[in-house]
Amino acid sequence: MKKHILTSLIILYTISNFAQIKGNAISISRQNIASKNLGNGYTYGNNSNAFQHQNLIPNPTITLDVKALSNIVASSYTAVFNITQIGETSEETNNLIKERTQKLRNDLASKGITANDFVIDVISFVPVYETIVEKKLFSKTYVEVPKGFELQQNIHIQFTKVEQFENILAACANNEIYNLVKVDYFIDNLQEVYKNLRIEILKELKEKQEFYKNLGFDLTLYTPTIADNKYCYFPRDFYKNYQAFNSISMEALKKNKGVYEVKKQTSYYYDPISYSHYDVVINPSIVEPVIQIGMEIKLQYTPKPKEEKPTEKEVIKNKYYIISPDGSIDIKEIKTT
Repeated sequence: MKKHILTSLIILYTISNFAQIKGNAISISRQNIASKNLGNGYTYGNNSNAFQHQNLIPNPTITLDVKALSNIVASSYTAVFNITQIGETSEETNNLIKERTQKLRNDLASKGITANDFVIDVISFVPVYETIVEKKLFSKTYVEVPKGFELQQNIHIQFTKVEQFENILAACANNEIYNLVKVDYFIDNLQEVYKNLRIEILKELKEKQEFYKNLGFDLTLYTPTIADNKYCYFPRDFYKNYQAFNSISMEALKKNKGVYEVKKQTSYYYDPISYSHYDVVINPSIVEPVIQIGMEIKLQYTPKPKEEKPTEKEVIKNKYYIISPDGSIDIKEIKTT
């Protein structure tokens, strides 16, 4: 009896979990369809035309198209933070921001980031005004007077490992620096990446040319034309957003209570280039955001026009006829030089 009860509980637990997973999937899918970038709604089966087969139409022109993509982990990163300081005098403002940045330098130095990896870029240093009212006998005058100074700087911090970024954020937060502007990615050997892509593209092209040769096509009888392209995309170009929530409150409707809308959290995720249209992908399995470098070459082979042999013209020699008095006819050819 206990065994049957235990089995029933396991089955009910499994069904409950499955229903919960299915329910979450439907909820996320519906919400993401309504988001700005469609998000994962595109992945959950809302693209009805994705798997339709195309009708193939034979063409005398042979097209060889090879696309290659390489996922490259950045050699170094640069995080840019913005810092603003206000003071009553220019000297006080400058001293306050120096004190904050110097503490940040010291905190970063203890975490292995040296002074060579720390650069300050001054953005603006302007006076701040306030408006006062000067009362006269029959009128009021509004006058702007200097109240203080505002100094704004960007701090550039370079690092080479993703793990260091958490330490940088913690150090900035400890010194009241919260405005992260951006993170740039850099590659040291960009030309080497393009070189490897060319090698892989040539291999793929040779295989495709051999395939058409096996089908009986002699590519030497075609005139080739070529077009090529290369590109480089950084992670910041591929972040999308969505809001995962369910705003229906059945309990509020039953109790005739008003529904108060709250601010929905916007989530962001990294959505790199899909591999579906690529023939070659180098380093396809990625965990962290990467730099995606691609190259494409398209060859079109057009049949050469058939050479027509020149036709020999029949040469007609001029002749003249001599008719004698007795009626006989003598034919003579005219000699031409």
